[in-house]
Amino acid sequence: MGLLSRLIAFFSPLRPAYPWPALDVKLPGGRYLHLVGSIHMGTPDMAPLSARLLEKLKRADALIVEADIRGDVSPFGNEAVTQPLRERLQGETLAQLEKFAGEFGLSLSRLDEQPAWQVALALQAHQAQRLGLRPDFGIDYQLLQAAQQFSVPVMELEGAQSQINLLRQLPQEGLSLLEDTLTHWHTNARLLQLMISWWLETPPKNTDVTLPTTFSSDLYDVLMHQRNLQWRDYLSALPPGRYVVAVGALHLYGEGNLPGLLKSS
Repeated sequence: MGLLSRLIAFFSPLRPAYPWPALDVKLPGGRYLHLVGSIHMGTPDMAPLSARLLEKLKRADALIVEADIRGDVSPFGNEAVTQPLRERLQGETLAQLEKFAGEFGLSLSRLDEQPAWQVALALQAHQAQRLGLRPDFGIDYQLLQAAQQFSVPVMELEGAQSQINLLRQLPQEGLSLLEDTLTHWHTNARLLQLMISWWLETPPKNTDVTLPTTFSSDLYDVLMHQRNLQWRDYLSALPPGRYVVAVGALHLYGEGNLPGLLKSS
């Protein structure tokens, strides 16, 4: 490739601005957001973070995350359930749960008194671990550790307790989340692998990315779109400054994505 061709390729608008999934958004009033598409669990080769990203964090007025997960206190409480798990699930859903729980060595008796949304989270965590992901290599966790090292203030978009409260408010103790987790089990595994590739290989070129469906439309509205709207309002009210904002990568792409909402507000 000649010099001119290389220069054209380098400055092409299709080239991702960063070697990690991220977008810059400038808001009125001197507010600059570096939106980072985080993965809450990561692989060992996702650490350490890029020196360029860490330099952005050093210069930031604050790191903004969904929830500050550095504490040791669990947001889970004693969850009240209406019936044993076997009585709450239909035949096919129960059969799928038994299959996947068996693969991970999970006893249904240990899950019996948990609400469906908590069972779904447990299954998702085990699936991620099976793919080699670990919480201490998660992007937001690494950014939080770096913010502490650099003495950069940390702000929360919602907090862990608010996230749990949202799940508690789902109808039928979050049965739809468990059903979607089981129905889209293999699709979710491919989606996790795709997001890993965004960090290790090539991030998306823009926010117009077609992503596989892993939620029903109602659940997508509650867990993705409505939260994006709330986060837009939070970020739009920030004082002037530079911020690194780490949210789940799926919030940056596809329908109703956070960058699009911010740019159109």
